[in-house]
Amino acid sequence: MGTWKFSTAFTRAILSLFPKTIGVPLLIAENLAMTYQHDGAETPALRGVSFTVDAGEFVAIMGPSGSGKSTLLHIIGLLERPTGGTYTFDGKSIDEYSPEEVARVRNAKIGFVFQAFHLLPRLSVMENTMTPLLYSGVPEAQWQERAESALTTVGLSHRLGHTPSQLSGGERQRAAIARALVNNPAVIFADEPTGNLDTASGEAVMQMLRMLNRDRRHTIVMITHDAEKARYAERAIFMRDGRIERMGMPV
Repeated sequence: MGTWKFSTAFTRAILSLFPKTIGVPLLIAENLAMTYQHDGAETPALRGVSFTVDAGEFVAIMGPSGSGKSTLLHIIGLLERPTGGTYTFDGKSIDEYSPEEVARVRNAKIGFVFQAFHLLPRLSVMENTMTPLLYSGVPEAQWQERAESALTTVGLSHRLGHTPSQLSGGERQRAAIARALVNNPAVIFADEPTGNLDTASGEAVMQMLRMLNRDRRHTIVMITHDAEKARYAERAIFMRDGRIERMGMPV
């Protein structure tokens, strides 16, 4: 009996018909470097960073101020390109993406949650949640249903018409999480998501992120300097001076 052989293109086409498998590498960083130029001086922010994040993981990236963790988030979140090394997102090298493709992938496959919320003050919670859908290709008839579903997930179905100024800090961050969820992204990047919150609100947000990871299997990569918050993750990447110092369990 002959041996079946399939082309790479055919194999990719077949695999694309199935949901992503938990445990498959989603992010692959290899020897990433980032050097900024200012007035003729070079400032290295990353110095050869390598790691992977599997689909379905919850990973904390930790380190003191100036360790390079925010620069790393900008690169793996497709906000910046590295000056050295390679980065593969969802099976494709960043070097293979055109600027237009980067924008589409960032909108469709990545959700961001920031310390400062970045909600538009004159828009309602519902309208803020729908903003990523403006450039998504999702039919407008589905926008409200998607936004309501995301807001229900984070417990804000009773705040749809409120503006950010009418919300508590914890509610603003939950609205930001709903906005990150509305396109059902492959990964959520959270940059110090509890940095502007009191202890109780911060714990509620961390419980929300853990629920999204455990129950809904969203991949989450969180930047934090807070060891207590890092314990919600499955593992941690510890950075110092632009390098990975070690990787292991959050402590």
